[in-house]
Amino acid sequence: MARRRIHVVVRGRVQGVFFRKSTAETAGRLGLTGWVRNLNDGGVELEAEGTDEALEALLAFCRTGPVHAQVDEVLVAHPPVLGDTAFRVKEDG
Repeated sequence: MARRRIHVVVRGRVQGVFFRKSTAETAGRLGLTGWVRNLNDGGVELEAEGTDEALEALLAFCRTGPVHAQVDEVLVAHPPVLGDTAFRVKEDG
């Protein structure tokens, strides 16, 4: 089954609401690899690799986020597959 990668920036009230932790847990359940981190401008950035179905499920999560999040914008790009082996929370950047 073909894998692809997405790069996502989520804007809104997405820091301080467990967005990174919830994203990592969701990605793990979906069998995705990649990373998530907070951005200095208040957004959250992530990259994930996996099947189309799993990536679409992660994007659906990103459009709403955890219970206390308020998602205003989700920007998606499609970089090349890198072959990550796990999903992790990265340091803020």
